[in-house]
Amino acid sequence: MTLTPHGAHFAVYAGHADEVALAVLDDHRGEDRIPLAGSPDGWWFGHADGLAPGARYGVRARGPRRAEQGHWYDDSVLLLDPYARAIDHGGRAVLVEDTFDWGDDAPPRTPWTQTVIYEAHVRGLTMTHPAVPVQHRGTYAGVAHPAIIAHLQRIGVTAIELLPVHASITEPAIQARGLVNYWGYNTLGFFAPNNRYAAATHPQGVVDEFKSMVKALHAAGIEVILDVVYNHTAEQGNDDGQILSWRGLDNRAYYRLDPYGADLNLTGCGNSLNTHHEVSCRQVLDSMRYWVTEMHVDGFRFDLAVTLARGRNHDFDPDHAFFAAVRSDPVLGATKLIAEPWDCGMGGWRTGQFPRPFSEWNDRYRDDVRTFWLTDLAATFAGQPGHGARELATRLAGSQDLFWTHERNPTASINFVAAHDGFTAADLTAYNEKRNEGNLEGNRDGSPHNRSWNHGHEGATDNADTLAWRRRSLRNLLATLLVSAGVPMINAGDEFGRTQHGNNNAFCQDNEIGWMDWDWQPWQDQLVQSIAALAAIRRAHPVLQRDRFFLGTPTYDGGPADVSWLGQDARPLTPEQWEGRGLRTLSMLIGAHRPQDSDILVVVNGAIHDAQVTLPDVSGRRTMRLLWDSTWEQDPGEPQVRFPGTQVCAGPSSLQVWASETVTD
Repeated sequence: MTLTPHGAHFAVYAGHADEVALAVLDDHRGEDRIPLAGSPDGWWFGHADGLAPGARYGVRARGPRRAEQGHWYDDSVLLLDPYARAIDHGGRAVLVEDTFDWGDDAPPRTPWTQTVIYEAHVRGLTMTHPAVPVQHRGTYAGVAHPAIIAHLQRIGVTAIELLPVHASITEPAIQARGLVNYWGYNTLGFFAPNNRYAAATHPQGVVDEFKSMVKALHAAGIEVILDVVYNHTAEQGNDDGQILSWRGLDNRAYYRLDPYGADLNLTGCGNSLNTHHEVSCRQVLDSMRYWVTEMHVDGFRFDLAVTLARGRNHDFDPDHAFFAAVRSDPVLGATKLIAEPWDCGMGGWRTGQFPRPFSEWNDRYRDDVRTFWLTDLAATFAGQPGHGARELATRLAGSQDLFWTHERNPTASINFVAAHDGFTAADLTAYNEKRNEGNLEGNRDGSPHNRSWNHGHEGATDNADTLAWRRRSLRNLLATLLVSAGVPMINAGDEFGRTQHGNNNAFCQDNEIGWMDWDWQPWQDQLVQSIAALAAIRRAHPVLQRDRFFLGTPTYDGGPADVSWLGQDARPLTPEQWEGRGLRTLSMLIGAHRPQDSDILVVVNGAIHDAQVTLPDVSGRRTMRLLWDSTWEQDPGEPQVRFPGTQVCAGPSSLQVWASETVTD
């Protein structure tokens, strides 16, 4: 719907319809239908005289209703405009103006090498924060509050990745259980912001509030990335499914169907968007351009991204037209693009196989880091061998095994140890088994394979030793994340040990389980300080901001290799040591790019006892300074400086970060 001086012009695609009408709604007159003119290419268009911002409208389409052919036309159903930029609480499209005072707003354009992502839910982030006014809690305005922004800046966040903010609804089956689709992965409109996350009550106000949030975050140097669900929609099922928008306009164009006209469920959510069709693909691209150009967002994380890149035969195609269009688009090609590289269809796991400029959620990183610090540690306590440290080293180094091809670099890997889907980082250290009874599915939902370890006691405990071990494991997980090559992503609340009490699938928990609790105990504030210190270390040292994979060669004459893997005696690890399942202690020496920069030494001790580690002797370096140690409950204050060649103690199950100091005349 496009405003004109005398009303509004409207166009919609309904390629198999016989008649299409624009339905203008009025509380007093009811509904005025304006017949639209059709065209051979399936588009229907017309002009509505006198239409102004605030007008509500829908679409009615008449045509064949033949399930075996995939047609579901029914002109008794008021359909939502797929391009609606605002939707009222009744699910009807609302005409809004694209006017907003952006002032001097500009995208921060933080380089990938300096990016730290914070994955958060608009509502959950602010619902209990004491500094956010009550009327702004759970809203876009709440996210823009100075207290929230100050916290993000404190822990070094450069980009906030928001769980879906597109208009969405709750599935009937979930609604029948008295729950809601809290996460929002059930899209009703690809252009309209979700009203539930706004303090404003008028649709125009909702749009403007979202823009104000983006403007405030940009002013603080924080980018906004949207988690977008372009793989399926809220119209689920077949014979008994809902007809809300796309299905009633042209089911065959918008969705993937089998030869009998039924939905192909590649997403596990009931239907799959058909980006092989030019109209459906164009809709996704238009939505992305709208959110960048009009709403000023900085990038996208594509939920179940493999579905977007399936071709005519439904196979994954890294040269899919969607990828080509994004790459070549002057607007979209400059944004941050992140793929969740899997879906539920055959051949759906595709980590490492997406083309540039896409980065990807690295599930191998998540699994290998959890394995080393949690399940292998549990095995060590039980006197059993673990997996060794080889996989951990590969993840620390940027996952070259996954991303070396397609001319990619370490920033193709979005590293994470926890995300919205699964245990929080703290719950990884407190639960062996999921506790999803509150979802009312008999605890059958959620993954049973979490690579977690409860440290000897399931759930909450008052045992001081158990709690101390859990806190150290939590620090190890998050420290690994912030010293690894690649792009770190922090799950909101992990920086202060947020718990969901063992629920690893809180998609329907719009309550204290899904919200962040800002009432911290002293150890939580200490954890935040610790994470802030790690983020500052990453920010201050160029060697931790890699844009290329390690080669094992010096980066300047006389300098150390860009990476060296060392044993406890500071000698290079042998092939036999690398292959051994008993390897639990090693050091990663990252050579500086320039003589004036510091080298970084990461000492990993996954054993359950102290390890004596020799600091390596690096040419031209006088001393080594201990910057961070996961055995610290809080910063000790006084710096620890040691000479190369001396032995230092790495505590049980710990990670240390050392920096070399250059010889000066």
